[in-house]
Order: sequence, then C-alpha cells, then structure tokens
Amino acid sequence: MSEKDCGKDPAVIPGRSFWETQKAAAEFLSACGIDDAETDAWYLMEYVTGMNRTRFLLERKERMGPDAQEKYLALIRRRAEHVPLQHLTGSQEFMGFTFRVSRHVLIPRQDTEILAEEAVKYLREQTPKQAEAGGRQKRALDLCTGSGCIAVSLKKLCPDVSVTASDLSEEALETARGNGRMLGADVTWVKSDLFQNIEGTYDLIVSNPPYIRTDVIEELSEEVRLYEPRMALDGHEDGLYFYRRIAKDAAAFLEPGGRLMLEIGYDQGKEAAGLLAQNGFEGIKVLRDLAGLDRVVTGRRPSAKRSGERAAAD
Repeated sequence: MSEKDCGKDPAVIPGRSFWETQKAAAEFLSACGIDDAETDAWYLMEYVTGMNRTRFLLERKERMGPDAQEKYLALIRRRAEHVPLQHLTGSQEFMGFTFRVSRHVLIPRQDTEILAEEAVKYLREQTPKQAEAGGRQKRALDLCTGSGCIAVSLKKLCPDVSVTASDLSEEALETARGNGRMLGADVTWVKSDLFQNIEGTYDLIVSNPPYIRTDVIEELSEEVRLYEPRMALDGHEDGLYFYRRIAKDAAAFLEPGGRLMLEIGYDQGKEAAGLLAQNGFEGIKVLRDLAGLDRVVTGRRPSAKRSGERAAAD
C-alpha cells in the first residue's frame, strides 16, 4: 500500500504521545479503506502496550517509547494492507474464550456463536435426562472444526459430554489441538474428509462447513479473500455442496433422535432445510442471528420406533 493510496504514513516521531500516535494511526487506516479504523488502532495499541482503557486514558498524554511506537506502527502498516487484525494479534474471542488463529483456519465469527449456543443448550438439556436414565455419556461431533472454536467451547461448557472434532487440513488440526491444550479441553481430533474416518454414533453433530459460492469469493473483502483459507470458504458452485454430503451421510452417524446442526449463509435457509427433509430429518428449524438473518439449520434423526414404522409403511 503506497502513501499515495493511503495518505501520509504515520512515521515514528520521537516524543509523540500514546494518544497522538493512536490518532495518527487511526487516520492512516481510515485513509487506507479500513473499516472500524479507530477500533483497530485501539486494539493494536492494547496488544502492543498491554494497556486497558482506563490506563490509556490516564497516561494518554505521556510519551510513547520509540521501541513500542515502532512495533505499533509496523502492525498498523500491515493492517493497512488488509491483513486481518486477528492475524496480527494471533487470537480471537469466541464464546468467552480466547482462541489462537492462523492463516490456516477461518477466524471465528460472532455469527457462529449462534450455532455454538444452540448446541450447548441442546446438550445441557439432554445430559441430565441421560444421567437420570442411567445411560451412557453423551457424544458430540464437530465437522470442519478449523480453529476448534466450536468443539473446544462445547467441551468447556458441557464437560460431561465426549467431543470429537475433525478437519481435512492437518494445519488446521494443529491449530485446533493447540487451542484444546491451551484451554484445557479434552477433545478427540481426527483428520477426515467429513465422515470418511469417523467411527461410532453421536447424539449431536455440528458443523460450520464452507458455504460461499465459488463465483462470489472474488467479491469478498481483501481480509477474507486474500488471508483466510479458500478451502474453508468455497462451497462450490451453489454453496450447498457440503450440505448435500452431510445431509446424505449424517443419519448413519447419529443416534436415533439425535440432532444435526449446521451454520448456513443468510440466503440458504430454505435450501438447507429442504436437503435435511429430503434425507429423512424431522423437526427441522431455521434459526436467525441478531440481525434477523438465517444462520443455523437444525433437524432430528427419527427415533428407532418412528424409523421402523416408516419402513413398515413403505
């Protein structure tokens, strides 16, 4: 990114205060077309200095040391090139936990918390019933785990549930395993192309699969298009490729009455729900996010009794 594109580079100026440095950085990011420039300038200031808001307000007029200033402005220049903020800080918050991220995984989004919250709610409702009945431990499977944010969150928030997570990318699994160790979550990690290497049956299957249409990827922001893994984005021609595969095979890996929950694109609710219905799922619902957009589709595998009744009727 050149000065002509962004305006004057906020060069290191000895004696400049914390506030003056952040202000110049925010103006530079804004000129470079970065959304939420002031917010990003603050987060990088917090990351470099360790200051919280209160301390920053108290010390904002004090001189910023040259070493910290140089490190801060180097990060600002990289952010001006549309490198994601999370790749600069190396982390992202999700479900109240801090996850490490890398260029090999999709950065956890707030929208995905809708899926995780619904999964936690379901598991918490089911686990006491299972315990009262003297049954086995509940089991959950997370497909296309990426950073492991969903799987680890499920294990942390539902510790009595056995959680397995899979991904096709070994680099993604390395990041996910690291997050599991860092957060103390005992998750079983499997390298697998969806169900290819998965064994056993589960009470819940969740997934945030790739769902962006191939021809739309080039229209995404530079932060996403240039820096996040394409294999975590590309849902093929109509964005529904992985939903078809999951809907077709999921019942074989679900306990009777078990649930399937999938994150979806804002315009995929009707089609994704139809795929579940075509493959015999019942109780299908499409859940919306805080903006009122379709975000999660969920369906239930029929109980053994219902399945038997249907087979007899056929």
